[in-house]
Amino acid sequence: MKVTVVGTGYVGLVSGTCLAEVGNDVLCLDVDPEKIRILNEGGIPIFEPGLLDMVKRNVAAGRLRFTTDVEQAVAHGTIQFIAVGTPPDEDGSADLQYVLAAARNIGRHMGDYKVVVDKSTVPVGTGDKVRAAIADELKARGADIAYSVVSNPEFLKEGAAVEDFMRPDRIVVGAEDERAIELMRALYAPFQRNHERLIVMDVRSAELTKYAANAMLATRISFMNELANLAEKLGADIEQVRQGIGSDPRIGYHFLYPGCGYGGSCFPKDVQALQRTARLDAGMEMKVLNAVEDANDAQKHVLTAKTVKRFGNDLSGRKFAVWGLAFKPNTDDMREAPSRYLLADLFAAGATVVAYDPVAMHEARRIFGDEPRLSYAESPMAALDGADALLIVTEWKEFRSPDFEAIKAKLKQPVIFDGRNLYEPKQVCQFGIDYQAIGRQ
Repeated sequence: MKVTVVGTGYVGLVSGTCLAEVGNDVLCLDVDPEKIRILNEGGIPIFEPGLLDMVKRNVAAGRLRFTTDVEQAVAHGTIQFIAVGTPPDEDGSADLQYVLAAARNIGRHMGDYKVVVDKSTVPVGTGDKVRAAIADELKARGADIAYSVVSNPEFLKEGAAVEDFMRPDRIVVGAEDERAIELMRALYAPFQRNHERLIVMDVRSAELTKYAANAMLATRISFMNELANLAEKLGADIEQVRQGIGSDPRIGYHFLYPGCGYGGSCFPKDVQALQRTARLDAGMEMKVLNAVEDANDAQKHVLTAKTVKRFGNDLSGRKFAVWGLAFKPNTDDMREAPSRYLLADLFAAGATVVAYDPVAMHEARRIFGDEPRLSYAESPMAALDGADALLIVTEWKEFRSPDFEAIKAKLKQPVIFDGRNLYEPKQVCQFGIDYQAIGRQ
């Protein structure tokens, strides 16, 4: 099948590459010439495990190409995926300008039937706006060309996006006409040979499904964080509580790990967008989501609170080692990352920081620029030299089995503030280290 993907970010590039991997003829469009230059020169503009090799393989096979030519891209694919960014606007709503610009370009240049697929995370009702934008362009041209608008939300985890696309839990398709549904079934047939994973529903329900999924996961995280804070005050161990409630099949173990808050490009943005949709489009308050966001905002400062309690409000002259800058492992994404809030807090209190992250330090340099109080280490252990304490923010695998004797020897004071509960407290304390985790004694 001939497929066009508009946008070469996480969603667009992963989707286009995986569709090419199963034999489709895919053309990826981006209006950013720098991204297309990187792709055409054999690189990728994002960090995603396994993606670079797959891109190279499919480019070499002639199944995957990249362009900035809008007219060429519209002409190419019967199926047109819109996978552009929907950043939060000033009021928390999803900014649809890029989605609607892509839709107008399709209407402006299409010459035959197209299935226009909203792959970007968009508010309920966006399908209607996309349909209207295309209709307006066709009317301006005096053209009468059939098209369908489909909602096909992505459920890709950064750091595991390729695996998620190739082996999906479910494929949600929101569509109203059989022609579009059959084309989407054909497109996704290679990804569900084991059993049927495609769920067909109306467009608005598909749009809401994406927001509902992320809001539910964010809710579990914030709830566990609040339970962890309570456990800490009551003398309970949140890890034992997690196992106790996770063993209930009605609850399960997923997303029950407390920490120093969620971040990234999806959860914060999508929770806010759903809150705003409910408030402005339905006249109701999402009280649970309001609490979820408030709890998460507070949790991003929990490591600061522990540090201040141990060292005092004035951290002038103190130096801290920070392990992990990305909002989660296996990505360089620092959007809304807890590390950004922690570093800002430490700087405001007068401290300096030496940070290490396997892949996100280039992103930190872009965000913090020439911040004099921030420097970077070439390894986790190098970050500890002369530091007053270690703060762990991201649960990278390489942090899971450190040499605790070496950590104690390098730190001025043997203190670890663990924002991801990587270690067993009794084990760490055996080395004479003051180990402070989230909700653990």
